[in-house]
Amino acid sequence: MGACGLYGAAMVRLSRRQALGCGIGALAGLPGVSARAQDPRFFRIATGPTESTFFQIGTLIGQVVSSPPGARECERGGSCGVPGLIAVSQTTSGSVANIELIKTKRIDSGLCQADIAHWAFHGSGMYRLSGAITNLRAIANLFPEIIHVVVRKGAAIASLADLRGKRVALGEQDSGIRVTARAVLDAAGLPETEFRAELIAPSRAADALREGTIDAFFEMAGPPSPVITDLATHLEVALVPIPEALIARLRDGAPFFTGTTIPADTYNGVPEAQSVSIGTLWVVQAEASEQIVQGLLRALFHQNNRRTLDQGHPLGRFIRLETALDGVALELHPGAALFYFEAGIDPAQVRRRLPP
Repeated sequence: MGACGLYGAAMVRLSRRQALGCGIGALAGLPGVSARAQDPRFFRIATGPTESTFFQIGTLIGQVVSSPPGARECERGGSCGVPGLIAVSQTTSGSVANIELIKTKRIDSGLCQADIAHWAFHGSGMYRLSGAITNLRAIANLFPEIIHVVVRKGAAIASLADLRGKRVALGEQDSGIRVTARAVLDAAGLPETEFRAELIAPSRAADALREGTIDAFFEMAGPPSPVITDLATHLEVALVPIPEALIARLRDGAPFFTGTTIPADTYNGVPEAQSVSIGTLWVVQAEASEQIVQGLLRALFHQNNRRTLDQGHPLGRFIRLETALDGVALELHPGAALFYFEAGIDPAQVRRRLPP
């Protein structure tokens, strides 16, 4: 995991007046934030498998929020990250694993599907029996992920109902893909007893589909998914649509699901497919330093980092201040709340995500 603890207990809290006067460059002088000349402070971001969108975006975020000791100042054309901080992406199996790492205080932050984060914070859905994760806090909505149900072209699987009796890969055991795939299949009237579930990552599932050892697999990714893009260069594939009626059932009591479409030719020769999307949140421990969280968000949304985000990944363009609270259905970290207030976000929007 690497040695890197959280810093909240040792930090001196900023007053609102102090915070209002702090820009990215001023963070080096704040209590608890390392100056450039001092030892680096590492901050870990739990992501997903190396081939996943989570890992790619987590690595990109790490790039824009980092500013190692000795780096050129932002105002002089250097890094516009948090002075003295080095953010490191850590591979995991996905959302569920990342929530567990935060619960047990073994990671500083992580990426997580909005549905998993909502259920974890409120102790509902898949966390109904195990209970709420009380130290989980949100800091930003990043980008939408879309459910892909991938099959061989010509395999006579035109609807979710056609998966009955088939071999279907749902993602790894502790992945958000598995949870969301089960929610979709349950809404379609297909519990796991009616098909053969394979708990493997999408990269392995793509190989298995090509080899003919499975019939379909689920992937959660902002299109284009690298896994499906690569597969479609070797095998003719199709996407199974998720119809409006099923999306309406999913959204009943779960507003984080949004109907969407995967545009035609996103993947080689594949026509447009109706589907459903879920936001990806950046979450942290409740104990995380307010100064660190404010610094992370100042860096993430700094105007000088816009080009890096836009050019670094197709989904980087979705990481924007104006959508940073969309689909956030759990409590904000206080450092994030203060950042959004100061950034001019509608105060009512922020308060809805704070404790009463």
